[in-house]
Amino acid sequence: LGCLMAVGAVAIDIGAMRTMAKAHTTVLPMRAAEHLVTNGPFAISRNPIYLGNTTLMVAIGFIAGSLWFVLLAPVAAAFTTYLAIKPEERHLTERFGKRYRDYQKKVRRWL
Repeated sequence: LGCLMAVGAVAIDIGAMRTMAKAHTTVLPMRAAEHLVTNGPFAISRNPIYLGNTTLMVAIGFIAGSLWFVLLAPVAAAFTTYLAIKPEERHLTERFGKRYRDYQKKVRRWL
């Protein structure tokens, strides 16, 4: 189960990064977004890279037999939400306005 989750998590991450590259926008959260990406993995989750990373953390816990990774994944997701996602959402709202707000209504933050 852990290996399948890890493969899926990495596939989500790579798919999201490729989708962003095709849209000619940055994957770096400290840089301003050039384009609003809503297709590919972003049609399912507004934050597929963070979703993939969190899933990978759970997968590593299963692979290593470490309950700590599994238990800390939701904590890491909460910190990610408040320290990274919410500031990114403010930036995207300022940058893209109604288009981003409409996207927020259609696609959930995580899943």
